[in-house]
Amino acid sequence: MKRVIKMSQAWIAAFILGLLLTGCGGGGSSESAGTQTGSSGSTSSPERSAVLSWSAPLTRVNGESIPMGELDKYVIRYGQDAEELSEEVVVINAQAEAEMSYEVSGLDVGTWYFTIQVQDTNGLISEPSDVVSKSIRS
Repeated sequence: MKRVIKMSQAWIAAFILGLLLTGCGGGGSSESAGTQTGSSGSTSSPERSAVLSWSAPLTRVNGESIPMGELDKYVIRYGQDAEELSEEVVVINAQAEAEMSYEVSGLDVGTWYFTIQVQDTNGLISEPSDVVSKSIRS
C-alpha cells in the first residue's frame, strides 16, 4: 500500500512564518499553509524573490515516524495562478537539515503562489502543502 508522508502542523506553520518573515520585496501573505526546502545562491534582485522556509516532516500519514535519512528531496511548485502552478524546483539532499530554506528568484511583479511536497528515498511523495502567496511589487 502506498504511504504518503504527513506534513506536520509545526512544519506547515514554520513554512508560512518563513515565507512571511524572510520573503524579500513586497508584502507577503498566506492563503493557508505550505512546505519546501534547500538553499540557493541567487544573484537576482532581492526585490523580485521569495525566501521559503520550513521544517522537515517528522511522521508519515499513518503516524509512523520518518527518519531524516529517509527524506530524499523537496519539490517546490509555484506560479501566478494558484490553480495552475506551472514552475517547479527540485531541492535535493532533503536529509541534510531539519530546518530548510530556498530562495525563488527572478519573479515578475504580481502575486505568486507556492506549494511543496517531500519525497522519501523509496519514491513516496507527500500530498502538496496548502498554498501560500507572496506579492511582488514594482
